[in-house]
Amino acid sequence: MIEVTKHTRDVLLGVAKKKKIYIEGNFLKILQAPKGDTEFEEYLKLCKEKDSESRRKRLKVTKQVQQQNKELVSKQKENDELMEELQIALEESNQLREEAEKGKDKALEDLEVMQKKTQFELISTIVKVALYVIVGVGVLTTVMYGLALMSGTDTQIIGSTWSNMFGILLTNAFSIVGTIMGVKYATEKE
Repeated sequence: MIEVTKHTRDVLLGVAKKKKIYIEGNFLKILQAPKGDTEFEEYLKLCKEKDSESRRKRLKVTKQVQQQNKELVSKQKENDELMEELQIALEESNQLREEAEKGKDKALEDLEVMQKKTQFELISTIVKVALYVIVGVGVLTTVMYGLALMSGTDTQIIGSTWSNMFGILLTNAFSIVGTIMGVKYATEKE
């Protein structure tokens, strides 16, 4: 133990009274008050109490910091897990988007095929109806011309009309087929 000199004692007590600064730490364990100096004994007792209180506060703060560190580590772990889940969800979302785009492309291709098929069927129907009308008018006109010949009626006007009718029907037939073929080739991509 170290016995404090009168000068040191007076300095320590003066600092404690004026500035409220006290000795702390392990140094207190080796200090000893001069014999019979109750004031300095009280001072050392007060220093030990303040040191003990200060240590308790520091220990409490240390425990709080350790608890907060544990919580932070736990939260960081949760955060990392959430980030992994988010990354997986993002990858799944990208895969779904790619699949949706493939599905859209497939649907557009199917639609285009159906449109071409419908156009082809429509053109085929138009050509058939046009040919039926042309053949029907041609047959009807020929039958009428034949009846006029058999009945002995003058066929000069009917003959020229019959000839003109066939020319018009033939021209119209080629015009219809040409228009349809032009539309067909105009709508192709190439």
